[in-house]
Amino acid sequence: MVLTKEFRICMPMTVEEYRIGQLYMIARHSFEQSSNGEGVEVVANEQVKDETNGVGQFTEKRIHLSSHLPYWIQSITPKIFYVTEKAWNYYPYTITEYTCSFIPKFSISIQTRYEDNNGTTENCLGLTQEEQELREVDFMDIAFDEIKPHHYKESEDPKLYKSEKSGRGPLLEGWRDTQKPIMCCYKVVNAKFEVWGLQTKVEEYVQVAIREILLLGHRQAFTWMDEWFNMTIEDVRNYEHEMQAKTNIKVKSALEESVNKDDKKPSQPATPKSSQPATPKSSQPATPKSPKSPTTPSSESKSWFSWS
Repeated sequence: MVLTKEFRICMPMTVEEYRIGQLYMIARHSFEQSSNGEGVEVVANEQVKDETNGVGQFTEKRIHLSSHLPYWIQSITPKIFYVTEKAWNYYPYTITEYTCSFIPKFSISIQTRYEDNNGTTENCLGLTQEEQELREVDFMDIAFDEIKPHHYKESEDPKLYKSEKSGRGPLLEGWRDTQKPIMCCYKVVNAKFEVWGLQTKVEEYVQVAIREILLLGHRQAFTWMDEWFNMTIEDVRNYEHEMQAKTNIKVKSALEESVNKDDKKPSQPATPKSSQPATPKSSQPATPKSPKSPTTPSSESKSWFSWS
């Protein structure tokens, strides 16, 4: 049985404001989190049309993970590993899918809809009666839900932040019942790992990791408000393209450097039988790896997917 959760994340802004803030936050966060050959590489970003949802934006990204993997997995998997993210953004409705060619039985799908309320719509995404009975609803609070200590920044604490441009914040206890304006992100997340004996642990691990990333990202979207508040959709799209180009250069350069180092690295010679030097070891093939093992997310983990 696939583990399904519905996250409801309230934000002190309108749905239209959130559209700008979300695009800004994803682009900036992706750039900041990309280093040492890890991060988000944008493969496609183009307009699409759908009979039901109208005109939208399609993006395809490769999310490079490498050091996110436990050492025992790193030792048996190829060097270059990434998860593929495909997203269809028909704002205020989006669909996002994550797959890994190295593990075909692993996938994550996320449906999201945004509404100008504080999380009171009971079936925002039109789930069937059976799906509603199986889901777990999680009301997240960007101000008072705890984040891991290594992620905490005073400047990104909604309990302390006050926006100079909008006058919103700091967020006090019970803010979701009193804040105006307010909107809610309804996200139904399905995590699937169809491997006997590991399915429950892996799916639970993925849901915990997704919750942590969503909480951090939405805290940033609010506390970075003064950076994006006066932007138009054209402004933020230009910013998005600029940051995506910089991020791609950053990730590709680091990946090439890493591969080149491996090519030049000599193998460890065995006990010599002759005076001839050892033959250098060839580089490993560029084949995707698998996701992280089903354990509690480490304190060093970084965001590895978009919350669009």
